[in-house]
Amino acid sequence: MNSINKICLLAALTIGSLGASCQQKGKLSEIKTPDSSNKVDIRTASAEVQLDKIKLPEGFKIDVWAADVPNARSMAISDNGIIFVGNRQENNVYALVDENADGKADFKFILAEGLRMPNGVAYKDGDLYVAEVSRILRFKDIKNTLSNPSYEVVYDAYPTEGHHGWKFIAFGPDGMLYVPVGAPCNICDPEDEIYASITRLDVSKPNPTPEVYAHGVRNTVGFDWHPQTGNLWFTDNGRDMMGDDIPDCELNRATEKGQHFGYPYWHAGTVKDPEFGDSGKAASEYVQPAAKMGAHVAPLGIRFYEGGMFPGTYKNNAIIAKHGSWNRSKKSGYEVVLAEIDGSGNVTGQKVFASGWLDDASQEVWGRPVDVQELPDGSLLISDDMAGCIYRVTYGG
Repeated sequence: MNSINKICLLAALTIGSLGASCQQKGKLSEIKTPDSSNKVDIRTASAEVQLDKIKLPEGFKIDVWAADVPNARSMAISDNGIIFVGNRQENNVYALVDENADGKADFKFILAEGLRMPNGVAYKDGDLYVAEVSRILRFKDIKNTLSNPSYEVVYDAYPTEGHHGWKFIAFGPDGMLYVPVGAPCNICDPEDEIYASITRLDVSKPNPTPEVYAHGVRNTVGFDWHPQTGNLWFTDNGRDMMGDDIPDCELNRATEKGQHFGYPYWHAGTVKDPEFGDSGKAASEYVQPAAKMGAHVAPLGIRFYEGGMFPGTYKNNAIIAKHGSWNRSKKSGYEVVLAEIDGSGNVTGQKVFASGWLDDASQEVWGRPVDVQELPDGSLLISDDMAGCIYRVTYGG
């Protein structure tokens, strides 16, 4: 479940050299950080962005929260508001700190360099977890070790293929670390069941073994648990090379372990794969998408909004970043959308929340949203791996 809304820091808390002063939920916290060789001052850094082109619903505002975050991808947040950022190309992991609680990051800590596609980051019980292609790393007591970070290897036997090998990770309500393993191809039917799946690890054990939780998932790079039902919701990128308009990318809901979501036999619930469709079962035998999201839009990060800053209509609905198409003849995606979900868990509509990274007329692109993360005050961060920055969206005031 989205951990940010469990942040309710009622008293001052001393955390070693950081000395964070924490406040109640709904306010940003001041965090004092030590000087160190891996600490970069980004207060005067600038990002090549065109904020005037971003369109938001009435009453919302967007600013750059952190510049100089190359290839900013997946995000996670600590219980005192430190933002951790992974990436796919720079092979580094960062920690971003808004030291004076003014709504902008002040410092960037480089926690690790030279990793292999450390896209995924997750935080639990004071420790930071990072997913490389084949390994899960743990930075223990990360709040107190920003200036001198080190990691241990939790698990190192995930597949090594780079194709769809980068990972989004998150802890579920069961305390397990959920780790996807993408298909090692555009379209194929691997014999090993670990491919095209979502696995989970019990990282509290000394030698955890991955357990496949969901099958038939081509490439998910974002998931979250519904605040009320506890069901796992995840985005999934559809296959390529079937034309501009099929198949749709998907928003899926897993209600129990062992469900199969169709890949590689069926796409978007009803599109039979021309190569592998005859090898599978009938479409009705697989879990149908909760929503179709458009062809090649590449939906990635998803979070259920649980804060109090945005209007009440956003509560318990999913905010999803569409990274955008890479080979469609006319580009699509490059926006953030709101998926409206009713009390029965049905998607009743999808609305554009933020757009403008793509100029439809010229087809020029200057940014690509990747992940979304709620802050303690209810504002929303959006990472952009193309512009190398993180935005903050606020409402009112």
